[in-house]
Amino acid sequence: MSKSFLGVGWGFPVQLDDQGFFKLAEYEESVRQSIWIILGTAKGERVMRPDFGCGIYELVFEINSPSTAGKVAQAVRQALLLFEPRIDVLDIAVHATDGGEVLLIEIDYQVRATNNAFNLVYPFYLERSSA
Repeated sequence: MSKSFLGVGWGFPVQLDDQGFFKLAEYEESVRQSIWIILGTAKGERVMRPDFGCGIYELVFEINSPSTAGKVAQAVRQALLLFEPRIDVLDIAVHATDGGEVLLIEIDYQVRATNNAFNLVYPFYLERSSA
C-alpha cells in the first residue's frame, strides 16, 4: 500500500544526506515533524502566517500548576486541530518534571488515512520565577 498521500518534504531540521541532497521526511515521519513544527512555532512568529503556531508560548511565564497544564493541553489541542488535518488527536496529557520547570506534553494521535497510532512527547520550558 502506498502512503504517498501523507506527503514527502524536507526534513526538519533541514539537513543534507551523504550525497549532498536535502534529507526528506516521508509519510508518518512527515506528520510527526509537522506536529513538532506546529508546537515549536509561537503565534505571530511567521510573518506571512501570523495565525500559525501554538498558543503555549503565551503561557511561558505562568506558574507550574494544574491550571497551567490544562491551558497548555487546550492550546496544543486547538493548534493541532487547526493545522494538522492528517491526524485525530486521541489524548493530550501534560506532566511536570521533578524541578517543575519543564512540562512534558504527551500527545497520542492517530493518522487518519492509515489508522496507525503514535505518541509524541514535546518538552515545554516554563520560565523560572524568582519568587
